[in-house]
Amino acid sequence: MTVPGAPHRLPGDPAAAGPLEVVEFTDPLCPWAWGSEPAFRLLRAALAGRARFRRVYGMLFDDGDDPAPDPAAETAWYARHVAEISATTGAPYAARLRRVAASSWPAARVAKAAELQGPAVATRVLRRLRETVFVTGDPADTPELALAAVCGVPGLDHGRLAADAASPEVLERLRADHAEARGPVPEVLSVDSDSPHPGAARETPDGALRYALPTLLLRTPAGRAVVPGWRPFAAYAEAVDRLCPGALRPPAPRPAAEALEVHRSLTEPERRVLATGAWPPPGAVEVATGNGPLWLHPQEAAARPDAGARLG
Repeated sequence: MTVPGAPHRLPGDPAAAGPLEVVEFTDPLCPWAWGSEPAFRLLRAALAGRARFRRVYGMLFDDGDDPAPDPAAETAWYARHVAEISATTGAPYAARLRRVAASSWPAARVAKAAELQGPAVATRVLRRLRETVFVTGDPADTPELALAAVCGVPGLDHGRLAADAASPEVLERLRADHAEARGPVPEVLSVDSDSPHPGAARETPDGALRYALPTLLLRTPAGRAVVPGWRPFAAYAEAVDRLCPGALRPPAPRPAAEALEVHRSLTEPERRVLATGAWPPPGAVEVATGNGPLWLHPQEAAARPDAGARLG
């Protein structure tokens, strides 16, 4: 059985990484995807060098969606919705959400363009874009805001990013993502799960179906597994073990300072699974949110003067 969509590999993913491909259907502005970051960061580390990772942007806030008749009321409702999700995931949410995002396309174009500069840069860019909603409360829903949000990302050529994000080639890749996300495999048309976000395919305003965000599709030449919605790390580990026994090698948590240096920013749920030792490490910068702190590496904090950060 084939899966819709032509693959677009992340530059830098080694061809020798093994037969497992992990396709992540996501959106830079999705609260459930944000809450899945601890499990996804751990999964990437546990499969380092043994899987190919690819992100497909599903456009949670699609162009053409009807505008809200009362933007202030919609923002208040959505802020409560995000806080309810955070109560489940433990992820931070902005102390004050300024508005509901008008569109996912600008952030997704920047995220897709960043892939042309390698997977490490792409991951850091996506992280910054997520934090515009869930930390600072000012969604990166215009080209200008999306590009401004990623200034100072280590290793990023910002001029190239701006040019690539505006290019027809990146737009075409993003349109391919949009189409692929709207071709869900049969396994997600109905999902039996006690997860608060089970991840059954969603109907779009135009009557199409798309993957719930986030969803991971894992596939090898011999088969596939799909893990939709919000799940614990064990659900992803079980799917990997079923397809590629022995591929998953969860790493030991890094010393606190090293973990923060590698990841640049860590939520409380993330640092509990990715770091060990006394916390916070020396020099860590604390950013207050509506649901606990976000911790920044000092160099990351210096590149983001609007983060409202203070030394922890």
